[in-house]
This record gives sequence, structure tokens and C-alpha cells, in this order.
Amino acid sequence: MPDLSKLYDAIVNGDAKASAALTNEAIAAGVAPFEIVTKYMVPAMDEVGKRFECEDYFVPELLLAARAMKGALAWIRPLLVESGAQPAGRVVIGTVKGDLHDIGKNLVAAMLEGGGFEVTDLGVDVPAAKFIDAVNHQKASIVCLSALLTVSMPAMKSTIEAFRAAGIRDRVKVLVGGAPITHEFASAIGADGYGESATAAVALARKVAAA
Repeated sequence: MPDLSKLYDAIVNGDAKASAALTNEAIAAGVAPFEIVTKYMVPAMDEVGKRFECEDYFVPELLLAARAMKGALAWIRPLLVESGAQPAGRVVIGTVKGDLHDIGKNLVAAMLEGGGFEVTDLGVDVPAAKFIDAVNHQKASIVCLSALLTVSMPAMKSTIEAFRAAGIRDRVKVLVGGAPITHEFASAIGADGYGESATAAVALARKVAAA
């Protein structure tokens, strides 16, 4: 039986090669995929999030940890699907129409995936119709909208309005984030929540998924 505390350490330390190797060892040894995720990978990403919030870690460390987690998860995801294990929730995420920035959005997507969510990342400059199609196709219950430019902030409101027009607004929780976004703005446009950081977004997604 492999020492899976080393998998935890590999993810926290951003060692993608070690995390993939240890995950393969665990699978070969018969460790349940769901156990690998819930007991080692999710807690590791939670620890990374705590270090980021405390400013012990910064964006480079967060990206390395996310890469290590994603590398390990690539081996586990097909097994989870086969076993019928359900994700913490299904999330569609993207940077809204008119905005091409993706670093913050990528961090949030990686942290959500590390937190046990099934994430569909639509990329940048995403029109409302593409969000709607993804929600319907993926049966998502959470949509995360990102914006870095103040000029693209109105696209968040118009996207939420498009959700209402398409009849899906009651089926999804809409979370917003980005440098210029505030709690007040999120409330004004009718979003369900605002995350000021990647770790805050994960905590918020867990809260709304459990509601």
C-alpha cells in the first residue's frame, strides 16, 4: 500500500510528477478512487488555499499545486465516472463576453476541480448563449462568471438576464468574481454570490451546492 500522505505533500508542494506517480500506485494497489480524492487530494488543495489566503503561498505556488492536482485527477476521473461517484457539484465557468483575461478564472476552475467539483471551463470572451448551452448540456447547477475589465462588467448582468429569458435562472446559482467586482455589484445585478479569491469561490460553491 503506497503512503498516500506523500500524495497530499506532492500536491501541496506542486510536484506534478510525484502526484501522478503516487496516484497510479494507489490505483494499482486497489485504493478506491473516491477515497484518493476525498481523503488526500481535496484536503491538499484546501491546505493550498489556506496558505494562499495567509499569503504563505502566492499565484505561482497556487498554479503549481493546481497542475499537480490536475495531473493526478486525470488518472482518477475516468474511474470515478465508471464507479458512478457523484461530484460535489457541476460548474460551468468562463470569462464574460468582451473580456480576454483568464488567469483568475483558471485559478478558480483549478481550485473548484481540486475541491471535488466537475468543471466545464468555457474559456474567455464567452457569450451568454454559450453559457446557456453548457448549463443545459452539462446539467450544471452553478455558473461562475469572471471579469477583469470594468467595461466588461455589464456583460455579467446581461448574461444573468439571458438566463432568465432562457428559463434556466431558477436552476442555477450564479457566482461572480474578478478584480473590479464587489459584493454590492454582485447583489445589484442579481448574482447569488461573490468570491473575492479562488479559495473564497470554492467555499461559496460548496455552500450553494449544499443548499
